[in-house]
Amino acid sequence: MRTEICDRLGIEFPIFAFSHCRDVVAAVSNAGGLGVLGAVAFDPDELEVELKWLDEHVGDRPYGVDIVIPSKYEGMGIEDMTPEQLEAEMTKLVPNEHRVFAAKVLADHGVPEMPEEDKRHELLNWTAVGAAPQVDVILQHPKVKLIANALGTPPAEFITQIQDAGVLVGALCGSVKHALRHKDAGLDFVVCQGTEGGGHCGEIASIVLWPQVIDAVGDLPVLAAGGIGDGRQVAAALAMGAAGAWTGSLWLTVEEADVPPAQMQTYIDASSHDTVRSRSFTGKPCRMLRNDWTDAWEGESSPGPLPMPLQMMVALDAVQRGHRYPEAAKDVNFNPVGQVVGQMNRVERTSQVVQRLVEEYVDACDRLNRLNAG
Repeated sequence: MRTEICDRLGIEFPIFAFSHCRDVVAAVSNAGGLGVLGAVAFDPDELEVELKWLDEHVGDRPYGVDIVIPSKYEGMGIEDMTPEQLEAEMTKLVPNEHRVFAAKVLADHGVPEMPEEDKRHELLNWTAVGAAPQVDVILQHPKVKLIANALGTPPAEFITQIQDAGVLVGALCGSVKHALRHKDAGLDFVVCQGTEGGGHCGEIASIVLWPQVIDAVGDLPVLAAGGIGDGRQVAAALAMGAAGAWTGSLWLTVEEADVPPAQMQTYIDASSHDTVRSRSFTGKPCRMLRNDWTDAWEGESSPGPLPMPLQMMVALDAVQRGHRYPEAAKDVNFNPVGQVVGQMNRVERTSQVVQRLVEEYVDACDRLNRLNAG
């Protein structure tokens, strides 16, 4: 199961696990894979706390960090300012009717409001302005061996800064065109995600997309993503030429996940038919569980989702209230997850999931070996 990228990163298995929860990240790295922390919601000081904790809990193991710098977003070109100034400018671009509509959806479902002191800044770090101080923090932690950009090719100055620090930098793609753009920019790897994947995704299925991208980028390592929930799917990805498996949804239902029980039960109860690609939370097509919130933004009375990052500036209140009041927000919560949710029907420890993936991979390879021997 060992591939070249394992040697470059110093990991045992080419299993990459994206999670917003540091406990999951540490557990995957300690189990022989590479945990990757989603950093978009953390300001630099908060991110420093998270990474310091990870440094203390992964021993001599490496881990990665995922940032978000979209290749296209509303507000590009007005970024010669501080994050606070940029948020103030972006706030002016959000129509009040969208805020009123979002507030009504939550009120109609009886979701309590957030205490004023617990509300976060709305822009998060969906821009180069927000990501720059994050990268500065990340590169102060030598156990970080990989940085991935979730939406598009990162700006050239970020690529140079990260590679000069001896850290691998890559980005997600949902098409051959995107993958070739990443290669031309000099990235160290690409994460190729099919439409089955949770979160932001394109329209092409993994089993079609993976080999196309692998063939197109040549010797550039490709990590296969989208629809990987067991070791058979890992084996399929590696059989096509992928350098590893990039997983995300799978870690939403592990014991260590920072997911409220009511929300976790929603994932466990869902089938693969229950997901939809929607712009209703982030402004870009994002796969999540369909519910009353996603339906409302598609309804006749909806003002329509705004472009990224403006839509999340509207929806962040719903995300926060959903996390704090998951029982009340059950029908309007933000539940990003891939179609693999249909396989996520029990709670396991993270280390057990990593071990299961490896064992199922070995079983799949043994089955093929028996077939070939016959």
